Amino acid sequence: MNEQLRDQRLDALGAEPGVYLMKNEHGAVIYVGKAASLRSRVRSYFGSKRGMDHKTRELVSQIVDFEVIRTDTASEALILENELIKRYQPKYNVMLRDDKSYPFIRITNEPFPRVLSTRRVVNDGSRYFGPFTSAASVNRTLDSLNKLFPYRLCDIEITGESDRPCLYYHIGRCNGPCIGAVDQDEYGQVIQNVQLFLEGRSDEFLPELREQMERAAEVLDFEQAARLRDEIKAIEHVLERQKIASSKRETFDVLALAKGEGGDACVQVTTIREGKMLGSEHFLMTGARIDDQPSHILGSFVTQFYDEAALVPRELVLQHPIDDEEIVREWLGERRGGPVRLTIPRRGMRRRLVEMVAKSAEENLNHERVRWLNDEQRTTMALAELGDRLQLEKLPRRIECYDISNLQGDSPVASMVVFEDGRPKKSDYRRFGIKEIQGPNDYAMMQEVLRRRFKRAKDLESTEEWRELPDLVIVDGGKGQLSSALEVFHELEISVPVVGLAKENEEIFLPGRSDPIILPRDAQSLYLVQRVRDEAHRFAVTFHRGKRKKASFRSALDEVRGLGPQRKKALLRTFGSVKKIREATAEDLLTVDGIGPALAEQIKSELGSS
Repeated sequence: MNEQLRDQRLDALGAEPGVYLMKNEHGAVIYVGKAASLRSRVRSYFGSKRGMDHKTRELVSQIVDFEVIRTDTASEALILENELIKRYQPKYNVMLRDDKSYPFIRITNEPFPRVLSTRRVVNDGSRYFGPFTSAASVNRTLDSLNKLFPYRLCDIEITGESDRPCLYYHIGRCNGPCIGAVDQDEYGQVIQNVQLFLEGRSDEFLPELREQMERAAEVLDFEQAARLRDEIKAIEHVLERQKIASSKRETFDVLALAKGEGGDACVQVTTIREGKMLGSEHFLMTGARIDDQPSHILGSFVTQFYDEAALVPRELVLQHPIDDEEIVREWLGERRGGPVRLTIPRRGMRRRLVEMVAKSAEENLNHERVRWLNDEQRTTMALAELGDRLQLEKLPRRIECYDISNLQGDSPVASMVVFEDGRPKKSDYRRFGIKEIQGPNDYAMMQEVLRRRFKRAKDLESTEEWRELPDLVIVDGGKGQLSSALEVFHELEISVPVVGLAKENEEIFLPGRSDPIILPRDAQSLYLVQRVRDEAHRFAVTFHRGKRKKASFRSALDEVRGLGPQRKKALLRTFGSVKKIREATAEDLLTVDGIGPALAEQIKSELGSS
């Protein structure tokens, strides 16, 4: 888009709210943003670059086109922005990692409700709590809930007329609505207590439980009284572990973040309900850059997280102010159905809470970073070690490995597997059926495969995957296979490092070197080479087995001249087996569609009799 056309489109923008999409030269959406005034926000990208951070300057340098979508309100713009970010996953937006996969606890809308885990929030009358960061955390919570409250775990239709209850009833984990041990009102009270517990309002049902225990004791129902006593003690034990965060029984969420040196970010959300700290979860953000402001990261998190969250509290206590605060506050109020306050405490109990949550965010980010860096470091170390040991000119980022699989020359096949940056790239895997070589000659088979693969690499009409040359070729075998490969590379004038890997002692043979290289047993490079070789072997063997299995199903009918697939099917459909066909007379064969006298005699002659 030339500057004149761009300026005309910018001048045509109104001051209405809406969403804008920035696109690169390929038409891909690289950034989605919202604005209370499209004119002022979009024009700001094409004015002076003074004051822009590095990320914004990089974004602007790639903008070739833009699109705007007007909305009636700024709140609608925020909703649309969230939907478009999920759809396009833009490169320059800060996004919740795997935001669609977070699980919730669901209390179903049924006469006898269930309490279960779900990853979808549906407007079906059910109550939802969450999101949680993992299925494991949901399962732990559900297990604790069922130990405290005897609700049903089955999904059968409850009629109250079942012959006998399940094991959960006998161990006190279900109150038996299936056999009519409780009616709908009694069961509903249990579910109500579950809901109050999840909302942090346990004090509202504990007095009622104590009264029920006392009434049971008065009528000498000591078994029921003992059960209620144990339930009360278990709930009180859980409540004792919940930290008192506010003496005023307030309800709010505390949000704080930690940023890594590379721009990675983690947001911690701590839930305060009725003055008690019910839980704390951390969420990772992708797309954050080192120069992204905390206000931008936190603002992006708030809009994406509470778009999915089952509950929006009446107040968010934030570590930093957020971008577009007025728009976000209005939208949160619509989501909650009432006003929502955004506060940034400077002192007192809430400030101490923010600092505590920020520390948790930093600890969780460090934990995640160690996990990421360990994987990345191991891969980088393996590639560097391998490149150094094999005296390669550059890091072997793309490795191709070839393996031959056959049984005494029968149904020979070959595999080509590709690893990029230490990881399998299965889209580039290839299988080869050996076409030119007869009998058990692995060296010639390897040459056929390499010749076919690298001829395609030189063919300008081949796809990009075929034309891309590897940084290292590994052939499964010792000096013989390596020599065979070198002959092909010399013939085709291909300059690619190639080595042979012998299975027995993990020996690596290099061209022009008589003694093999033995990688240390604890070397990351050895683990990488083994993974590559084992994957090539697995891929080849799987193909070979399939081919042999297919060949083993060849029928004696395949040898009869003039008998095509349709007639073979008709014969087998009529007689059921080759043995029955052999036993049939020529007259019997004539009853099959497509079988004439001449062909019937041909079948009898070539197939023989049983």
